[in-house]
Amino acid sequence: MHTLTKLPYAYNALEPHVDARTMEIHHTKHHQTYVDKLNAALEKHPSLQSLSAVELITDLSRVPEEIRTAVRNNAGGDANHVMFFTMLGPKKGGQPVGKLAAAIDAAFGPFEEFQKKFAAAAVGHFASGWAWLSREAGGKLLIETTPGHDSPIMAGRTPILVLDLWEHAYYLKHQNRRGDSVTAWWNVLDWQQAERNFVG
Repeated sequence: MHTLTKLPYAYNALEPHVDARTMEIHHTKHHQTYVDKLNAALEKHPSLQSLSAVELITDLSRVPEEIRTAVRNNAGGDANHVMFFTMLGPKKGGQPVGKLAAAIDAAFGPFEEFQKKFAAAAVGHFASGWAWLSREAGGKLLIETTPGHDSPIMAGRTPILVLDLWEHAYYLKHQNRRGDSVTAWWNVLDWQQAERNFVG
């Protein structure tokens, strides 16, 4: 059985940038639902139950066709949310560190330029989805967005950092102003965790 990953901080820990009520609903309702629906999809497939959500979305071809869409959506939702929540924290923000900082400078120019490009991709993404900094197998960094609960993992890329673009991640505080939620997110983004993701 897949279980809901516990957060390493309290729901109000990211105030004022992310409000406590949004965090609580996001984690206990939305994320929990993806976990529950993933377990339901895998109920009759014990050979798949021992695989993590990341393992499931890495190779969806091994998932039977009749449950593949449910697994794609809900394992993706689980894996993406685990990464998203893990990359947030109180008293975070700032700028990239270590090898990631140098790689971002090389790929996108000064950090402020990277921020502008990432924010533009996030705000410009149509409907629900996710914004990512990811790395191709050859090492190239990409800013990309994915629809639904898809992940760069599905295309063989490595996620470095991620931002939830679903309205449930920001609507209580920012309503339709996705750009404001992106601005707030920079203040709670854990660059140390991003560096760990980058160096592997």
